[in-house]
Amino acid sequence: MRIVCLGGGPAGLYFALLMKRLDPRHQITVVERNRPYDTFGWGVVFSDATLDTMRRWDRETADAIEQAFAHWDDIELRFKGRRIRSGGHGFVGIGRKRLLNILQARCESLGVELRFECEADSDLDFPDADLVIAADGINSKVRTRYADVFRPDIVVRPNRYIWLGTPRRFEAFTFDFQRTEHGWFQAHIYQFDAETSTCIVECPESVWQAHGLASASADESVAFCERLFADTLNGAPLLTNARHLRGSAWLNFQRVICEQWWVRNAHGSHVVLMGDAVHTAHFAIGSGTKLALEDGVELVRQFQKLGDTPERLPAVLDAFQAARRIETLRLQNAAWNAMEWFEVCGARYCDQLEPEQFMYSLLTRSQRISHENLRLRDAAWLEGYEQWFESQASSAAVEPSAHVEAPAAGRPTPPMFTPFAVRSVQLKNRVVVSPMAQYSAVNGVPGDFHLVHLGARALGGAALVMAEMTAPSPEARITPGCPGLWNDEQQTAWQRIVQFAHAHSDAKIGLQLGHSGAKGSTQRGWERADHPLPVDGPEPNWPLVSASPQQYLPGVSAPAREITRDDMTVVREAFVASTGRAAAAGFDWLELHCAHGYLLSSFISPLTNQRTDEYGGDLASRLRYPLEVFAAVRQAWPAHLPISVRISAHDWVEGGITPADAVDIARAFKRAGADLIDCSSGQVSVRARPTYGRMYQTPFADRIRQEAGIATIAVGAISEADHVNSIIAAGRADLCAVARPHLANPAWTLTEAARVGYKAIAWPAPYVSGKSQIESLFTRAAAGAAVPVADGFDAGQPAARGGS
Repeated sequence: MRIVCLGGGPAGLYFALLMKRLDPRHQITVVERNRPYDTFGWGVVFSDATLDTMRRWDRETADAIEQAFAHWDDIELRFKGRRIRSGGHGFVGIGRKRLLNILQARCESLGVELRFECEADSDLDFPDADLVIAADGINSKVRTRYADVFRPDIVVRPNRYIWLGTPRRFEAFTFDFQRTEHGWFQAHIYQFDAETSTCIVECPESVWQAHGLASASADESVAFCERLFADTLNGAPLLTNARHLRGSAWLNFQRVICEQWWVRNAHGSHVVLMGDAVHTAHFAIGSGTKLALEDGVELVRQFQKLGDTPERLPAVLDAFQAARRIETLRLQNAAWNAMEWFEVCGARYCDQLEPEQFMYSLLTRSQRISHENLRLRDAAWLEGYEQWFESQASSAAVEPSAHVEAPAAGRPTPPMFTPFAVRSVQLKNRVVVSPMAQYSAVNGVPGDFHLVHLGARALGGAALVMAEMTAPSPEARITPGCPGLWNDEQQTAWQRIVQFAHAHSDAKIGLQLGHSGAKGSTQRGWERADHPLPVDGPEPNWPLVSASPQQYLPGVSAPAREITRDDMTVVREAFVASTGRAAAAGFDWLELHCAHGYLLSSFISPLTNQRTDEYGGDLASRLRYPLEVFAAVRQAWPAHLPISVRISAHDWVEGGITPADAVDIARAFKRAGADLIDCSSGQVSVRARPTYGRMYQTPFADRIRQEAGIATIAVGAISEADHVNSIIAAGRADLCAVARPHLANPAWTLTEAARVGYKAIAWPAPYVSGKSQIESLFTRAAAGAAVPVADGFDAGQPAARGGS
């Protein structure tokens, strides 16, 4: 085949040499605009796993790269006058110029033609090519030419950064955070050869503008950064090799994702994007070079598997795209989380967190490195942090916890098992059993099922067990099987359950009060969820109200009329009456449900509130009625007991509530007297398209906690102790509400304690004989488990050498 690679970066060069090795008869040309053995940029970082892959495909190249590597294991944080170091992370760095030199030399030795100082404006300049590799970078001309086919999604991120070098050796990957009168700057510094390190300086746009860097020359920007990070540089200068850039030397990162990766051009040549032309990964996890090299590997793998002749090109390119999209999206998602952390750290973490917790948050910023993974990397550092966290939690507790056994000598308490106090209530740990609808009440009365359901979970080790959403009136129920608290019979039934939990466990028990609004009068969850009750069924429908007229399921749900002011007063007083009954029943905790499209939520979201009176319009007006109800409930609830508020922090629909709105919503409830915000999302509109994944709603709890300054409860796809420990230790939330895992295992908390080897947790006396057995089972299982191999610094596994 005749193959042309547009762009002499890692992607084009590595593919060229591998393809030439596959069959020396291939005629391969690499076209590069720059001079021979010239490049811009400083060092690059990638993983030991990537090098292992390269070794399997071309040992000579891998050996040459390995000999030129700088290797280090530690990450060092310089922050607020402190230096904190954690080890076991494993990085390998190499100068970009040195890497390209190795790849260029290897290409030449194999017979690949290298054309330097040749500007290739188009794939059409090579009409005889069977295959054109468009590795022409982030500003790819080829991608632009065929944008209607490739359908690129390009997002320009808000932070500014400048890519510099320094003739100083750093023993650790160093993160330096410096506060100025206008805000925070951060430097990412890593060694890539024996004498030189990369230094990327980053800051928000507003800070960059305030310091006048928009109009600064490259030399002035370098001098500014030298002054700012003088202590860390210790007299070493900062250098730039990007004087070819026009205007400011500061850049904005561009995230690139393409829907389609290849096309056939007017000459009949197949054109495929590779490297930064098709995908980018933020330098926060440094996987851009890794992705580019592995693009080359995968394309050659498909040629080897499917055939390397021109007629096989469509099948090969389809298979290449399918295989690489999965890995690319995996790394891009991790890079996105890490990128966002650095974009907001000045506003969200730098001022709020102590250096110890800031370091933990930094290390786990992508949510792919977990608590136990940190233990594998550096057990001494993590245990020191756990001791610090435990001391902070203990000092904030209202009383010493009496609900644990004596801890093992030298083993600190995992963050999820530290106490948490709010008002007069002391929770023994950070685990909450989420309120989960059971649809098993009769005429609103909770029965034996609820006693067993909630009682079992109270015995299961969680600190707080929340009863499902409970209606303050018959018309406020979601289904006929939902519980209520509007009469004496219901109050007595709830009191029986509360008394059982208090008598037989050390868990606290809470009640969630809510009104279904437009989502009421529906069938039970295991029947046809969200569908109205059959007209001719045994259970009659009831009229629905909402902030504005709506049908939750268009054309399916019963229409809800707009609630009147008189109705609003009746509903408010029903909430107040139920609150009094909840207190009389002995509940320790109350939560007001203002999420998921139910009545109070329907006032908050602009998707469901089109009112023109004082309860519609801007966010402050839309919050007026929910805050009115909350204030009345807070007044009726005992002052020494806490109230949380569940909100939908993101509607996942354009024009709906955003995470930024959620911060303002939380601030409003905080001013009204709320103690915590329970941070859920979605379910306001059937048009919602959430981005699911493990702990996918935790960022909402994190943002609200830091920016609104109120304690939060994280919910959503939290399914193991590692998740809870990571969330609590990083300060992303104060409590974690776990739902479905508690349906499968009422003793989920006790089980997870055994799984992570935490034995200082009390079991109910009748169950104690099972404690040692399950602990032994998990101990044996852990001893026999193989430790997975790392693939990148931020890939969530420990590494002897594994930067990405």
